Amino acid sequence: MDPPLADRMRPARIEDFVGQPHLLGPGKALRRAIESENPHSMILWGPPGTGKTTLARLIAARGGAHFIGLSAVFAGVKDIRAAVDEAMRLRREARRSTVLFVDEVHRFNKAQQDGFLPYVEDGTLTFIGATTENPSFELNKALLSRARVYVLKVLQPGDIRRLIDRALDDRECGLGNLGLDMPEALRDILSVAADGDARRALNLLELAADLAELRGGRLAITEESVQELISGGVRRFDKGGEVFYDQISALHKSVRGSSPDAALYWLARMLDGGCDPLYVARRVVRMASEDIGNADPRGLEIALNAWDVQERLGSPEGELAIAQAIVYLACAPKSNAVYTAFGAAREDVRTGGSLEVPLRLRNAPTGLMKDLGYGGRYRYAHDEPEAYAAGENYFPDELAGKHYYRPVARGLEQKIAERLAHLRDLDKKRGN
Repeated sequence: MDPPLADRMRPARIEDFVGQPHLLGPGKALRRAIESENPHSMILWGPPGTGKTTLARLIAARGGAHFIGLSAVFAGVKDIRAAVDEAMRLRREARRSTVLFVDEVHRFNKAQQDGFLPYVEDGTLTFIGATTENPSFELNKALLSRARVYVLKVLQPGDIRRLIDRALDDRECGLGNLGLDMPEALRDILSVAADGDARRALNLLELAADLAELRGGRLAITEESVQELISGGVRRFDKGGEVFYDQISALHKSVRGSSPDAALYWLARMLDGGCDPLYVARRVVRMASEDIGNADPRGLEIALNAWDVQERLGSPEGELAIAQAIVYLACAPKSNAVYTAFGAAREDVRTGGSLEVPLRLRNAPTGLMKDLGYGGRYRYAHDEPEAYAAGENYFPDELAGKHYYRPVARGLEQKIAERLAHLRDLDKKRGN
């Protein structure tokens, strides 16, 4: 049985590699490392189908090295030990270097990652790891310190289109011998539907070729078959992974940046990828408090209402309510004054020790407590002019005069700022 088209079409030369010009363009670091034929250990980090495995094979081939490939999904310490033994034997017998490629390396635990470190350090192995997850979160510091990280980017539709054209024309490894007729428009549709994943593009193309129909004496890939193949396509979104957190970050920053259109886009992307709408609803409540705050307190109420609708009605009604809340928050005046003030107050609590509550602020439910001065000299605000005890200090005495909350000059907080300024003027007059 023939290997899949995606495997057959792996380029044998670096010159035929498609995409990643920021790494493989003339004079770029990875290109120079490959052309030196003496590569260093590295981590290739990027989305699926961007060429990580292909690059590892090209690096080994260019340097005349023996290639050992492991998948961290299936391999264990025993497999690592066998790879090391093989590399040591080749080093002794043929003075040939070995490239150990570990796909999905983030799935290795600490012991497994540490297992081959000594052999990377002494030159027995050149280690190349591939990962779709952020290496700084998933890999040991010791391993990261011995391997350079290269970030691969998602392929553009133009890159995918070149791969599709090449596969349709190639008679040796591709589909060229079939004489397939595939209109330009369908090639473009498939290029976009692949969503930057070369492997997915070639797998879809191979399936489309299997469904080709005889028309006018030639095998033709039809629009109907292409649309059927791509109809179930879902954009990249790994729940709990790097893409997940990137997208919720983009949603939050779009709301904070007052861009309702971008916020709706990221909401749609997350829901399209299968994100739980209730998770988004909880995050929207956080946005209302953190970024809108008292500039428009209605934002928090609207966010809570959207969460409630999602819980009561589910989708799609709840999703629409969440979208409504997101648009409202994106358009609302912004203030992080409370968020900042709360953080400053917590820092004072953390660093200031257990400061005593002043006696005048303590409750005095017993005679003994009154005799000790609890509640003494307390000024009841409602009995004061404007219901404000001007000049009073409600902090521990050591923090008198401290200010955390600084309202912004936007939305309702502008009125709050004016009110606080007036009260502080009263404090100053009392002090005089």
